[in-house]
Amino acid sequence: MLIPTEGETIQIHSYKHNGKIHRVWQETMVLKGTRNIVIGANERTLVTESDGRTWLTREPSICYFHAEHWFNIICMLREDGVYYYCNISSPFIYDSQSLKYIDYDLDVKVFPDMTYTILDEDEFEDHKKEMNYPDEIDMILHRNVEKLIGWIKQRKGPFATDFIEVWTNRYLFHKQLRIRE
Repeated sequence: MLIPTEGETIQIHSYKHNGKIHRVWQETMVLKGTRNIVIGANERTLVTESDGRTWLTREPSICYFHAEHWFNIICMLREDGVYYYCNISSPFIYDSQSLKYIDYDLDVKVFPDMTYTILDEDEFEDHKKEMNYPDEIDMILHRNVEKLIGWIKQRKGPFATDFIEVWTNRYLFHKQLRIRE
């Protein structure tokens, strides 16, 4: 299995259950890469939607992907605090300098005070019917929403108090290395 290396720039590809591309983030710097975890960072990176529209991310973000959990977490560093956008998704795979996952519509938005809201439940139900999500996938996804909420409440993983500081410092270190090169 390929593993992205620290300091490497990769793309992130989000797909839908039917195999169609959903969204591509052009450049994300790898801060940690193992068989199970990829932590990356991006800032003002180009994002391309499935219909060809493009936009730039607004703020620096630390991204957390796991090969065993059915969610990924984007930590957006804003002036008034860290906001988290959590995608309920398949575990990631990595190949040919691209990290890939299936986006299953359900999202959890977490605010700096650790309150949260579940988003896109209607979209999930529509796509579940349209793309025939198997019952087993439905159960896995709902279990992982509960697991994710547990992480939020326990301040586990990216929600831990020191996570952002550690990985932001690592990102700044790598940015400085690139400037010197």
